[in-house]
Amino acid sequence: MGNSALRAHVETAQKTGVFQLKDRGLTEFPSELQKLTSNLRTIDLSNNKIDSLPPQLIGKFTLLKSLSLNNNKLTVIPDELCNLKKLETLSLNNNHLRELPSTFGQLSALKTLSLSGNQLGVLPPQLCSLRHLDVVDLSKNQIRSIPDTVGELQAIELNLNQNQISQISVKISCCPRLKVLRLEENCLELSMLPQSILSDSQICLLAVEGNLFEIKKLRELEGYDKYMERFTATKKKFA
Repeated sequence: MGNSALRAHVETAQKTGVFQLKDRGLTEFPSELQKLTSNLRTIDLSNNKIDSLPPQLIGKFTLLKSLSLNNNKLTVIPDELCNLKKLETLSLNNNHLRELPSTFGQLSALKTLSLSGNQLGVLPPQLCSLRHLDVVDLSKNQIRSIPDTVGELQAIELNLNQNQISQISVKISCCPRLKVLRLEENCLELSMLPQSILSDSQICLLAVEGNLFEIKKLRELEGYDKYMERFTATKKKFA
């Protein structure tokens, strides 16, 4: 991509606060954006070939609310990204991420996190520090179990479809705001699904198709009627 074209994008972004450059075959984060660290509210560099983020630059976008780098080649997130105190939406689907930085809990404004199609092996415990988190998409990773720390998670929706989950901590029933839990196409036996999800949680949409049990068996479990009451009440609310 020519320099003049990039310059034109930078000039536009200076006025709009939005820098969007998708499907351009970029192999690195544009250094030209260092002129816009105090302007940009949105950066979208999806569908490129970027394999790293410059640590000395990425944490300086003090007003940034939305960062999208879906379909790139990122293997790590630099700690400095966690300085983005206004960031509300972070979308890094289809990269090569194995873990999140230990400082990830400092993204105190984060509401929506999309990490589908990466190589995460565990549910990142840092997510439990994020008090405003609403939606978390961790589908299509390599997560095998849901640990006790999940009980601290503040999210309203948690998508864990297409992982390798065979164990779920009973603490998932303690999540104070969790309404939607997606566990489709995992490795769950019915005996490994905590009954308290049905009888004693806030969850009103539980998606578990494509596991190692028939859905009709789920309907026979104790507490299923309580779950259906919540499910029906929510459906009426949005009808």
